[in-house]
Amino acid sequence: MPIFIYMEPWQPGGMPEMVFEYILKQKGLDPAADLSIDQSIDFGSTAAAFSGGTGDFTVEFEPGATSLEKEGKGYVVDSLGVESGYVPYTAYCAKQSYLNRHPEIIQSFTNAIQKGLAYVNSHSADEIAETIQPQFPETDRAAIARIVDRYKAQDTWKNDTIFHRDSFELLENILEEAGELKERIPYEKLVTTTYSEKAAGLQNE
Repeated sequence: MPIFIYMEPWQPGGMPEMVFEYILKQKGLDPAADLSIDQSIDFGSTAAAFSGGTGDFTVEFEPGATSLEKEGKGYVVDSLGVESGYVPYTAYCAKQSYLNRHPEIIQSFTNAIQKGLAYVNSHSADEIAETIQPQFPETDRAAIARIVDRYKAQDTWKNDTIFHRDSFELLENILEEAGELKERIPYEKLVTTTYSEKAAGLQNE
């Protein structure tokens, strides 16, 4: 039985685990019967544990995955992001009362994210690496560029911030499969695309 290393914060009901187990089930695997998942290892120690011989596979964020490859201690064999489809992994929420009182703040915030997306989708991996390297002082620029290339290849960054219905329904499927969703909520009740559509329109002007 293969052993997977999971990061400690990936507790039952957490988004990373739910996505991972959803993918396994879509591939015909039973997470409880066909493999063993070790969640006992601290977030910052999973790559080291894998390098030391713990587990057959490890689920890593970047730059951990690229570091394992660079050191010759592992290979990236697949991407959860590719296999899962467009899961709205990061979404921003606000109360309706706040939206009503501060629409200009919400619009400015959305515009800023749109500018960021426009930048990563219109610049090379080297250019992006140079820009973001101060955020990752322990990772060299060449490694950051490789990570960015990987993200570009797997279509990680959308062209806009619009939260589409199919992604919303995929998220509900994942939550439902994990037993974390008691009742489905209509897309229109929880999602507004007004600010995102305006931000995308401004970007295209």
